[in-house]
Amino acid sequence: MDALDRQIIAALRENGRATYADLGRKVGLSASAVHERVGKLEATGVIVGYHAVVDPSAVGLGVTALVGIHPTDTADDDDVALELARLIEVESCYRVAGDESFIVKVRVATVDDLERALGRLRRIHGVARTRTTVVLSTRFEGRPNTSDAAFEPGDLGA
Repeated sequence: MDALDRQIIAALRENGRATYADLGRKVGLSASAVHERVGKLEATGVIVGYHAVVDPSAVGLGVTALVGIHPTDTADDDDVALELARLIEVESCYRVAGDESFIVKVRVATVDDLERALGRLRRIHGVARTRTTVVLSTRFEGRPNTSDAAFEPGDLGA
């Protein structure tokens, strides 16, 4: 992967619906050259998909919480992760270092729904306890990390 691939990735992260011609103009390549590069990035698993970014409140999911999960002494992390994936309210799951094994992002409509979701989460075999932080507002989320899109490792000089 070179600097042009990084620029293409950055452009797609900003606008996943950009045409190959748009991408080409942005990075200085022809549409067909960009198409070929994007195809290679997809084939090698660098680009793993495209999706719509949706405002959670607009679809009735106005409550967001970050839940830290403390495991039992005998918990199997893979089993816990599989069970977490079955909870539709769990949007994201991160394996973390520290006292907690996982941090999950939960999105629900109401605080009552959050209480019910936490009850289901706590009943998962391997979960000893949880620590919940309710999000009051989201300042930014899911922004594309494109700060080094034009740089190769080591390009920043000595």
